[in-house]
Amino acid sequence: MPTVYNWQLGRQMRYPYEQAAPKEQFAFVININRCIGCQTCTMACKSTWTFAKGQEHMWWTNVETKPYGGYPHHWDAKILELLDRADPGGQRWNGRPSGAPRDPYGRFAGKTVFEAPEFVARGGQPNQVLGYLPSDEEWQSPNMHEDVPQRGQSKPMDFGRGEEVSGDTKHSAWFYYLARLCNHCSYPACLAACPRNAIYKRPEDGIVLIDQKECRGYRKCVEACPYKKSMYRGTTRTSEKCIACYPRIEGSDPESGGVPMETRCMAACIGQVRMQGLVKVKEDTTWIEDRYNPLYYLVHVARVALPLYPQFGTEPNGYYIPPRWVPVKYLEQMFGPGVRDAVERYRTPDRELLAVLQLFRRSNRIIFRYEVKEGPKVYETIRDGKKFEMYDDTIIAFDRRDQEMFRTQVEEPVHVRPAAHANSI
Repeated sequence: MPTVYNWQLGRQMRYPYEQAAPKEQFAFVININRCIGCQTCTMACKSTWTFAKGQEHMWWTNVETKPYGGYPHHWDAKILELLDRADPGGQRWNGRPSGAPRDPYGRFAGKTVFEAPEFVARGGQPNQVLGYLPSDEEWQSPNMHEDVPQRGQSKPMDFGRGEEVSGDTKHSAWFYYLARLCNHCSYPACLAACPRNAIYKRPEDGIVLIDQKECRGYRKCVEACPYKKSMYRGTTRTSEKCIACYPRIEGSDPESGGVPMETRCMAACIGQVRMQGLVKVKEDTTWIEDRYNPLYYLVHVARVALPLYPQFGTEPNGYYIPPRWVPVKYLEQMFGPGVRDAVERYRTPDRELLAVLQLFRRSNRIIFRYEVKEGPKVYETIRDGKKFEMYDDTIIAFDRRDQEMFRTQVEEPVHVRPAAHANSI
């Protein structure tokens, strides 16, 4: 089996195909700290793409309540259990996060889903990818355990009891919302497992698609995807998945005006938790430095946005700013060893990070570059023992054509209703 470089793992790994990379890579960042679990993104996607017969169970975008929620049920716990069974006690990281572009989180010493398939061999022949097929019951109730907190449950679900919590507050009960969609991975497990070569990454933007004419519904992609974002449609006997609303990404959507737009789930977000874009990558999939691309800044400069389950080995292109009120050990299992530093930086953001965070959901077009114009200091305090200063800076966003999209300020304006209309609502 060929080897490829996975920068999220900080090492070479086995993968069924040779190293390759698109010209640009579709990627996104979701700020968990802001998500209110309103499911607007879920319904925007559903009403656009999966409202037909045979798609009733298909939720290409969904919002889960962690630690107990999941769609399909327990998808992540099952994959983690399979990996631990394949490599008992070996699923660990070596070294500390350095921020270096080729190994920012250290080096993962365990087995990926591509390196442990022999442990689920069938008929004496190993699969290409470690995985499992969810049962019909696990595809039911996509919002199971919504708003159910952890509160001193018995093991093995005893997360957080007596553990260190991110920041200076300890919570006996906690939960958070995890908004999910296809990560359009650099090394897709669905693509690796397909016996028909029906799944491919677009060379222009890295979006992962299924050729419906080639698919025969073997469901190997459903079994292989560790995030369970490839789904089988019984009425057509083919698999389907998120297509990243690619007409919008291309700029060919009538609403786009010829410039790349964000997907439906991103543009519909009312909690301002999402940012989406295109990043330039090298042949080994490491990101080319683009200092003022907001995604590059959040992932590689501020390092507050982390990949979802990087230990799976797919090099997902979906990144999350971890919640600051959740036990560190639980978050490290989900987002890798960069969690502690990411949460600390988010809790006490520097001047530039605070400005970039204002870009989330200010436009439905993709931001390719930003500029910050400095403003006056408006606030100063001590937070977590450190001095924190807030400046009313202006941040300006530019599209692919380098034309200004909008400008916004760190300090939100306050409007006082005139006394004559104080009770007019």
